[in-house]
Amino acid sequence: MNIKVAKFGGSSVADAKQFRKVREIVLADDCRRYIIPSAPGKRYGGDYKITDLLYLCHAHVKHSVPFDQMFDMICERYLGIVQELELSIDLGPYLSEIKEKISKGASVDYTASRGEYLNGFILAQYLGYDFVDPKDMIVFDEFGSLDADKTKELVEKSLVEHKQAVIPGFYGAMPNGEVKTFSRGGSDITGSIVAQAVGAEVYENWTDVSGFLMADPRIVEKPKQIEKITYQELRELSYMGATVLHEESVFPVREAGIPINVRNTNEPDNRGTMIISDKESIHANTITGIAGRKDFTVISIQKNRMNADISFVRRILSILEVNSIPVEHLPSGIDNISIVIDDEYLGSKLNKIVKEIREQCKPDAIEVYPNMALIATVGHGMVYTRGVAAKLFTSLAEANINIRMIDQGSSEINIIVGVETNDFERAVQAIYDGFVE
Repeated sequence: MNIKVAKFGGSSVADAKQFRKVREIVLADDCRRYIIPSAPGKRYGGDYKITDLLYLCHAHVKHSVPFDQMFDMICERYLGIVQELELSIDLGPYLSEIKEKISKGASVDYTASRGEYLNGFILAQYLGYDFVDPKDMIVFDEFGSLDADKTKELVEKSLVEHKQAVIPGFYGAMPNGEVKTFSRGGSDITGSIVAQAVGAEVYENWTDVSGFLMADPRIVEKPKQIEKITYQELRELSYMGATVLHEESVFPVREAGIPINVRNTNEPDNRGTMIISDKESIHANTITGIAGRKDFTVISIQKNRMNADISFVRRILSILEVNSIPVEHLPSGIDNISIVIDDEYLGSKLNKIVKEIREQCKPDAIEVYPNMALIATVGHGMVYTRGVAAKLFTSLAEANINIRMIDQGSSEINIIVGVETNDFERAVQAIYDGFVE
């Protein structure tokens, strides 16, 4: 039998109503054998995520502040789910044990992981599947990094004994058995690890959106859904702000050649977006998607015969390295180079950096351009289509938007343009209209 691994995000398992949807989805296909749930997310605006409440419990204990009220809210959520689903589970002892451990100074990782643990336990009972605790098979090394090889071996060995199982997401264990969590959103990683280990046909990632859209719906009204996207295209769009999946979750299944299907728990008939191997890329559309981010600063450096000064670029990058500032892009000409920096990392270091570049590199001129936004137009089909750049620039020109920077990689999978921050939304709309509408 082909195997499907299905991960359900926090909004998909937020309450009993969502649990019922999950059960219907899982039982509709016998191939969905391994299920990875997150902790309950928000049920409505202003509601709390269970994981956030658990973090608050830990913070209260750390500062010797009572946490009973918050833990009561957690208990109420879980007990409500069990009662509404009419399950014969006594969660009392589990909740009491967790509260006692938190009160006695349990680690933040243990505390945060209990949201997934309890949800997984309930979902396993509701589906009639086995419950498998990931701390017994997902292993981190002594430095807190995932031990991928050992984990794969343990997951394969463990799950061969379980035809159908629920495995909570988000956590594993250190070599000494202490619970260790991934970063937030890490349930995606758990699902990916399980899919790779069992050789899944597909890794389904169920959330509250029907896959990826070609542009941000907060900017473009009702943008088209992306039916298929390659891992490389996803990486480009995610980097520029289009986030549905935890970025690290892509690598295990990408390595194994397993496609990811992003689906909507609330619209199960929608096929969602299929993330496929780069080798399987299709070129039905010129572009796949548009994404962008605001708040960049560009430092433009001019130096006559820059190409003759072999160490010029190295010295600039060394200055940035010493100041712990990553470089986003480096568009250059024969006598000039521009450094694109995310304002998040730049902070108050701008004047210091400019001064050091003047002193160490002796440029002829330095210009600083703040308030920049970057927009990436991404698609494997671009390389096979004539006039892509012309269409993109014409669309921006017709919208009266000035392009401050252009950067295109040799792979021609994307074209990045820099515009004034104030022009960002209009620029995204103009590009979308030029290629899609």
